[in-house]
Amino acid sequence: MPSDGIRRLPPALNYSGLVLVLLVAAVLALSSGAYPISLDDLTRLAVGAMPGDQTAHLVLWDIRLPRLLLGLLTGAVLAVSGALLQGLFRNPLADPGLIGVSSGAAFGAVAVIVLGGSSLAGWIAFAGRWALPLAAFIGGTVTTLLAWRIARRQGQTSVSLLLLAGIAINAIAGAGTGVLTFYADDSELRSLTFWTMGSLAHARWEDLWMAGPWMIATLLIAPALARPLDAFLMGEPVAGHLGYSTDWVKRGAILLAALGVGSAVAVTGLIGFVGLVVPHLLRQLFGAGHRLLLPACALGGAALLVLADCLARVIVAPSELPIGLMMALLGGPFFLTMLMRNRFA
Repeated sequence: MPSDGIRRLPPALNYSGLVLVLLVAAVLALSSGAYPISLDDLTRLAVGAMPGDQTAHLVLWDIRLPRLLLGLLTGAVLAVSGALLQGLFRNPLADPGLIGVSSGAAFGAVAVIVLGGSSLAGWIAFAGRWALPLAAFIGGTVTTLLAWRIARRQGQTSVSLLLLAGIAINAIAGAGTGVLTFYADDSELRSLTFWTMGSLAHARWEDLWMAGPWMIATLLIAPALARPLDAFLMGEPVAGHLGYSTDWVKRGAILLAALGVGSAVAVTGLIGFVGLVVPHLLRQLFGAGHRLLLPACALGGAALLVLADCLARVIVAPSELPIGLMMALLGGPFFLTMLMRNRFA
């Protein structure tokens, strides 16, 4: 039994449970909603046959399937990015927002919404329908690289300096977003407010073609950092003595998190708590080793976000709650409960 007093089940059993939850979440996401779809039609679609109901085929193929896939990828990449940064900072409270990627993406998106008809009209004409997601991705990437550059000292990256730089850049990007919000008209305020709440409601196949490859690349490359991050848990000097290039490990973890989270935020808006809560919870089931934790986070994050999206679609039906608010409603009390339990344990 581990030192935290929690009796852990074999990893294979825990993985099986996560896969089962993920499958249930996927079926719920495809079948539930304003237009219920039968399991028979879902089965026909799964084997490549045309569902008996033609409307069901359109709803499944054009609306729910891209929404489900975007939710799976977004949840997985947010949770894995959170695990990477928590391992790097050796702090279970670290999440992608710490290095400025979320605030930078928000600033880029709000700039397009508010200035798209004036100062950024040329950008709108150049990028067309991709103007907002591209601006969000560029904003998140630029702020992350800026924090990274500030943290570089004598050829090395200081983790503590990176954390402080991220806090400062978050404040600056937040102030810029606030100024743009102040000058926004009523229509722009409505658009930027909904974007900052996060949503999967407008998921399209085009969003997946644009952001999906980057999110998949993040998920495929992240396990390569598992052993170096395990060494980081014993301290950066120990990782160096074990033969790992600590600077490359830091560089790889930060760039992967920026790539994955920036891609996700660009097409879904801001969705919090996944990168914070999922690694923290699964670390109690799988332990601190990243070889088991990273795949578990991918499964757990995907399942959590899809289940939250299902709940957001039915809790205020026929409207739907933005998933960013849903995650805050679920994640905030849950995380507070965990903190209180640890406090009194």
